Amino acid sequence: MEVMTLIDGKKVSAEIKEQVATETEKLKQQTGKVPGLAVVLVGEDPASAVYVKNKNKTCEKMGFQNLSHTLAADTEENKLLELIAELNANDAVNGILVQLPLPDHINEQKVLEAIDPKKDVDGFHPVNVGYLTSGGDALAPCTPAGIIEMLDFYKIDIEGKNAVILGRSNIVGKPMASLLLKRNATVTICHSRTRDLPAVARSADILVAAIGKARFVTADMVGEGAVVIDVGINRVDGKLVGDVDFDAVAEKASYITPVPGGVGPMTIAMLMKNTLSAFKKSNNI
Repeated sequence: MEVMTLIDGKKVSAEIKEQVATETEKLKQQTGKVPGLAVVLVGEDPASAVYVKNKNKTCEKMGFQNLSHTLAADTEENKLLELIAELNANDAVNGILVQLPLPDHINEQKVLEAIDPKKDVDGFHPVNVGYLTSGGDALAPCTPAGIIEMLDFYKIDIEGKNAVILGRSNIVGKPMASLLLKRNATVTICHSRTRDLPAVARSADILVAAIGKARFVTADMVGEGAVVIDVGINRVDGKLVGDVDFDAVAEKASYITPVPGGVGPMTIAMLMKNTLSAFKKSNNI
């Protein structure tokens, strides 16, 4: 039985942030400019507020300009769209991220589509989704992009491998499939209607769980020596757990991500990397 390796998301993300901060400092010396990130928060959702605070803090650590905006929960949709238009026109802003979920009276899709695709560091704009799907060069959603970085960091070969993704969301499942295909994996996406899901999951060399159900992936769903990436964040009895039954699955996996400390830290690191990429592109660097 091979030894299981824990994939340390904190370590990988720290390394990416360090690279971003170093490059930002270098570009500042060369151009006198730094990347600017605008995170827009509408309302007082406590989880969102924590995320935004973390993003702003990381932004400052990277040497970026923090151009965040917090709006009241009852802000009208057209006011939010006006703000996005201002941010689109502002050359100091390289990345725009609207924190989801938005209040019910605001049309999420409309807001996401209003962001200039060149500044869409979340990678959710239909133009960027199109580029990603067609194998073009695009700003990719942070979580799936972070997973690819993790696999690379641990020198896990993707080419020719069977990759199975549990979950077909626009945020993780679908873009994850595009990124794995780009790296020549054979990709299967499973969802609630998949027949004999455990058998399909067992065929995976790389299994990505993004289904949103606590400890859904059990040991009998995992093949011996599989690489298991757990994207889930669920609260059970006040404790954070993933979509994978960690202790049982860890005995079969060759590599596995913990929750917390696995995929989570990668998301903010990739957001910074995307913002730096957008900055370089807009300045023809």
